[in-house]
Amino acid sequence: MKKGELFESVVSREREGQRLDQYLVDMFPDLSRSRLASLIRAGFILVNGIQSKAANRLKDGDRIEAILPPPEPLDIRPEKVDFAILHEDDDLLVIAKPPGIVVHPAAGHQKGTLVHGLVAHCGNLSGISGVERPGIVHRLDKDTSGVMVIAKSDRSHHALVELFKTRQVNKVYHAIVVGHPVISESCISQPIGRHRSNRKKMAVLQHGGKDAITCWRTLEEFSNNMAYLEVRPETGRTHQIRVHMAYLGYPVAGDSLYGSKQLTTVSENFGIKRQCLHAYSLAFKHPVTGQQLEFVAPLWPDMQGLLERLRRLSKPLEK
Repeated sequence: MKKGELFESVVSREREGQRLDQYLVDMFPDLSRSRLASLIRAGFILVNGIQSKAANRLKDGDRIEAILPPPEPLDIRPEKVDFAILHEDDDLLVIAKPPGIVVHPAAGHQKGTLVHGLVAHCGNLSGISGVERPGIVHRLDKDTSGVMVIAKSDRSHHALVELFKTRQVNKVYHAIVVGHPVISESCISQPIGRHRSNRKKMAVLQHGGKDAITCWRTLEEFSNNMAYLEVRPETGRTHQIRVHMAYLGYPVAGDSLYGSKQLTTVSENFGIKRQCLHAYSLAFKHPVTGQQLEFVAPLWPDMQGLLERLRRLSKPLEK
């Protein structure tokens, strides 16, 4: 259905008793159920000329009229923002985000965000959830580099959100941490929520947090008390890897928010200017075709350079 076009349909006897929103999902598979529900509430979808509710049951012969309004313009001026494109098709875009780039515009970051760059790159964007913008379905922290997937249509946005929600996206990160994990391969399951006194931070909470599971595997250990880890977050809480690793006593190198005086000293000695966390790969089923996909972003040059320096300086570890 094109934007602004009037759509009309007559309910058949076979569809009698079906909910209005279910009927519309079958008729418009490119639109999410939440988007259709908002159109019903706003009066863009009528039953026999009358505004209805999503849960209303249809009758044989009911006449459905629907108009898809044009998306609301995004009040963001397109800007050139550097990112590498790993894959692009009609439904999604997969990129490698550099460190230092904020994903969403926010206070103090009104320009130069990833969204600004996506608007410039994508050009004519599909109306996603009624707003003319790229479909951000997950985030990376400002100073975390690596793979991100962006929806380019409403149908892919809805499907990708569901994949992340139901934990059907396999995420692998690489991290350099301070300390040597006692157990080389394990998982931590501790709830995470907003820090009680510092609202800029997240923390492990014994009460009120959301479940969070992070698994890790040690790839290398260095004699200067640092280690290189592969990390697999099973859930997607804000700052999850950084919070869990700091809680375990192995904070991510360069992490000023969850670090300590010791971590600050290590960062200064090695010239680390950001948390050494990289989203290495994403694997998921294509939201439209169902094809299994996997995308890898090589380790960012600053982290790769740090690893090479650690290897040069490291002495053989005693077993």
